[in-house]
Amino acid sequence: MIQTKLQAVCLLIEERLQIENTEIRKALIDLTNAGGKFLRPTFFFLFAELGDKEKQNPEQLLKIAASLEILHMASLVHDDIIDDSPLRRNLITIQAQYGKDVAVYTGDLLFTIFFDLIIESMNGSAYLAKNSAAMSHLLLGELNQMADRFHTDNTVENYLHNIDGKTAELFALACLEGAYFGHCSEETVGLAEKIGRNIGMAFQIYDDILDYTADKKDLKKPILEDLAQGVYTLPLLMAKKRHPEAFMPYLSKGADITVEEAKIVADLVVTYQGVKEAKAYAKNFTKEALTLIDRLPKGETKKLLKKLTTYLLLRTS
Repeated sequence: MIQTKLQAVCLLIEERLQIENTEIRKALIDLTNAGGKFLRPTFFFLFAELGDKEKQNPEQLLKIAASLEILHMASLVHDDIIDDSPLRRNLITIQAQYGKDVAVYTGDLLFTIFFDLIIESMNGSAYLAKNSAAMSHLLLGELNQMADRFHTDNTVENYLHNIDGKTAELFALACLEGAYFGHCSEETVGLAEKIGRNIGMAFQIYDDILDYTADKKDLKKPILEDLAQGVYTLPLLMAKKRHPEAFMPYLSKGADITVEEAKIVADLVVTYQGVKEAKAYAKNFTKEALTLIDRLPKGETKKLLKKLTTYLLLRTS
């Protein structure tokens, strides 16, 4: 239903990335085309499909969808700097290839492209302020996660608060903007943001589970990267809650934890049901999203939204 629109998003992003530095341009275009899921534009267009097509502005929708993916890309580039990540989608990261200074400016450049797109597509709309607030929430989620690094007393509540900003906020924005600029009913617009937030929460939890269950080839990034960086995600927090004494000898080492010790911690997370309990959390968020989707107008789009939301479960099942 929306594949052609997603291809158009990809082409628009490539067009906006026509910068003089050919190496950085190529690196960004490669990142765009290297297996990115385009989930945020996908949810955006699916919600727009629920609206009044006669009132829709296709160029406006295209630019907003591209802005969502560009904002996501900018956060990935900056994440890689913070995490010192060598790989992203099986490609060498910009920070690993060109240095952190170049990567910082590259991420900042993507933010400016994001701003250009939303100004062009929604100037004068209250949604300019919504985008600003969403970006602030996203960045605060990342900053709060950084502040919690290597804190052995980190809580599940803190973790959920952080991922609500760093991941769920952008999913919520994508669904909300798709419904609003797609000229959906007020009820659908109200449901869209809640659906997107629940999907985003589930998505991030599943992503964190993969750090403990997937191999390097499947994950397309170094395994146990979060643990090594002192980011204690839900699987670890749930397991540690059950048996703190098993984890403290390793976590108390902070950044000095070795690769072998990290693997031991990962085994403990699985042994003490951390992955199982994290999956239960994610399934609850998914269940809530599906319950809300049931309240959307009947039709093929509603079926696709349910199918896509359910499909995200399959990454760790």
